[in-house]
Amino acid sequence: MSVRILIVDDHEVVRQGVRGILARLRPEWVVIGEAGNGKEAIQAAASANPDVIILDITMPVMSGLEAASRIAKMGLPSRILIFTMHESPTLISDVQRAGAHGYVQKTRAARDLVIAIESLLGGGTFFESPARSEDKKDEYPNHGLSFADAFTTA
Repeated sequence: MSVRILIVDDHEVVRQGVRGILARLRPEWVVIGEAGNGKEAIQAAASANPDVIILDITMPVMSGLEAASRIAKMGLPSRILIFTMHESPTLISDVQRAGAHGYVQKTRAARDLVIAIESLLGGGTFFESPARSEDKKDEYPNHGLSFADAFTTA
């Protein structure tokens, strides 16, 4: 059974980049839909029932944290991964309070996105990049990808 993923970001270029990274590193995973704001995310999650929802925080209409909270309350089996440019000391608690299962910074997408999704699929969480630990740098390579690589065809 393939993994079904919903990508939610208000920037089409980011959605394309995420799609490209996933296609290169996990071609067996299927992006079943995309949405451009939190309200669309809720509707898409309810109708498509994805395994993983990759959800930006800062979007028009409804924020990703609000959408995550509402999706979590729907009782779907979907795992929610916040995908953001933000970093703050309170971000982890905000993401957890919203009901999300992890977060990845956009600047670390090539290194952390697939690892985070795999962790969520295994029932775990992803709130701290293992690659940030000096003693584990070589355990979590970026697979030779940059975010820009996601836009080149194989």
